[in-house]
Amino acid sequence: MSNLTSDGAPSKKKAPWVDIMGVKVSLIDPWTLNEEIRGVVRRGERALVLNVNVHCMNLAHRLPWLRRMLNAADIVFCDGFGVVIAARILGKQVPVRITYADWMWELSAHAQTHGLSLFFLGGRPGVAEKAAARLQRTFPGLRILGAHHGYFDKTPGSAENEAVVREINAARPDVLLVGFGMPLQERWLMENWDRVAANVALTGGGLFDIVSGVLRRGPRWMTDHGLEWLARLLLQPRHVWRRYLIGNPLFLCRVLAHRLHARSAAHGAPAVRHSHRPERVEGR
Repeated sequence: MSNLTSDGAPSKKKAPWVDIMGVKVSLIDPWTLNEEIRGVVRRGERALVLNVNVHCMNLAHRLPWLRRMLNAADIVFCDGFGVVIAARILGKQVPVRITYADWMWELSAHAQTHGLSLFFLGGRPGVAEKAAARLQRTFPGLRILGAHHGYFDKTPGSAENEAVVREINAARPDVLLVGFGMPLQERWLMENWDRVAANVALTGGGLFDIVSGVLRRGPRWMTDHGLEWLARLLLQPRHVWRRYLIGNPLFLCRVLAHRLHARSAAHGAPAVRHSHRPERVEGR
């Protein structure tokens, strides 16, 4: 797999994909994803493996650099029922949703079996270490070579950022998991990935909070039926209300407008011109 350059140059995705609102989403299941990661490490290659949900789709709509980065990544898996529903509305299929709350345990089991090493970067101080300890209690042979919180100066060239890069490079993990939240984690990788000594980089948002047990997850009847957003809204209303109460309906409106536009174009109606707001970089 090819690397992502800092200017967002496109690269060929290895997994098949579908275009959803201008973002290439990989058609991949957890088992194949684990095997792809192991294959990259075994061959001594490098790969960016990103994830997309409704929040990310909304960010990509107004941040061209993020959209370019998603489309340049080697794999972008679906981590949200909203994206699955959007695909169906647009007449496409995303076969499965892969969420870190479940997949992280499968990835850890796979890493233990095949000797893959991990490094955790993100979360509040102590949370990534707590997540690592919990995983290693379940998988005693799992190699987690280091953990560092996400509360440091991420400005390129800053002393704190350089120290974090040196710490990762000293460990030389097979897989680096970055959990800063969107779009901070993607921006950090765009600015630093070309000098990080790891084979695979994964973005995971709040995965360390979930894996460590710091953040409770909703009941299965909600999380397995497209209502994880509602569970998070009930558990963290001040943190996520804007993302879900405004972001979800906004995304649905865009999907329906896109479908209507596509149908009109197919029937020979005049194309509607859409203007884009100027790029505004967030999370810096």
